[in-house]
Amino acid sequence: MRFTVIGAGAIGGTVGAHLVRAGDTVQLIERDRAHVEAVRANGLTLRSETGTLTVPVPAATPEAPPTGPLGTVLLCVKSQDTRAAAAWCAERLGPDECVVSLQNGLCEAVIAEVVGAPRTVGAFVNFSADLMEPGVIEVGGPGTFVVGELDGAATARVAAIAEHLSAFIPVRPTANVFGYLWAKLGYANMLFATALVDATMADVIERFPDLMVELACEVYDVAEARGVRLEPFDDVEPGLYHPRAGRDPERLRAAMASLVERRRRDGKSKSGIWRDLAVRHRHTEVDHQLGPAVAIGSEYGLTLPLTRWLVERIHDLEAGRRAMDWANVEELERLRTSTPSR
Repeated sequence: MRFTVIGAGAIGGTVGAHLVRAGDTVQLIERDRAHVEAVRANGLTLRSETGTLTVPVPAATPEAPPTGPLGTVLLCVKSQDTRAAAAWCAERLGPDECVVSLQNGLCEAVIAEVVGAPRTVGAFVNFSADLMEPGVIEVGGPGTFVVGELDGAATARVAAIAEHLSAFIPVRPTANVFGYLWAKLGYANMLFATALVDATMADVIERFPDLMVELACEVYDVAEARGVRLEPFDDVEPGLYHPRAGRDPERLRAAMASLVERRRRDGKSKSGIWRDLAVRHRHTEVDHQLGPAVAIGSEYGLTLPLTRWLVERIHDLEAGRRAMDWANVEELERLRTSTPSR
């Protein structure tokens, strides 16, 4: 099968390398010229606890892409770059080719606007990886990986995509891809909060479990209003979080403890959000992940006070108006305890 990976960073590079190893035809499109040159010179290298994998793979920048059909496009860019990348694809997609979103957030809607819903496939990706230097990706723990049509239909193309992507970790088709995407968006709200301080995700979640649950639930309220059936994944249990589901304190404590333990086992101890702020010194995806949840929530009269506060504090960190500190999380916790119960 032929694949074009657009955005050859942590997610795209990891998946692309395993597709190459399995015998698929893969080309990488990446705007980071240093990364492209390193891959061209030395191949793409994945490092993990199980060893090192280096594969040769064609790599190019968007300005000078290789010729030939794109095949199945795996769109792996940051969410804020989705529209521009989808437009690049739209100019080149063949009539039977499609774009699969291997991204965080609700990018499928943006892609569908640009290339058309029939040529858009959704995916939920939750494994850990980081681009450490040009040409080198550090792969952490595995996680859930599903693909699905936007309308939930069981199709041959989704089955084929899932089969080939399973060269990395098991991938299965789903009839409810948006249930996974909204579930992860609530979890993402937790992870943005963990980036308020220079500490591991596990440490922050363990210290403020009630805050983490409430952050997730603000997003889950929006999903519920839209009629989305949330899916559990990788020790994230949306069905246990919501008070309207009859929250069981003992089961909830056990679920949060399992989530903390998973985060401690993972080779990636801090989030990509933390890395954007502390290492790469660039804007995060906050406006394109949490922003849509806030906007959609307002359509249903949902104010999401914790999420709105968190978005503003991430902006402060991006602009250098605040430093990472436990005081930021403590301030958010005080807002939680002073906010009327939902």
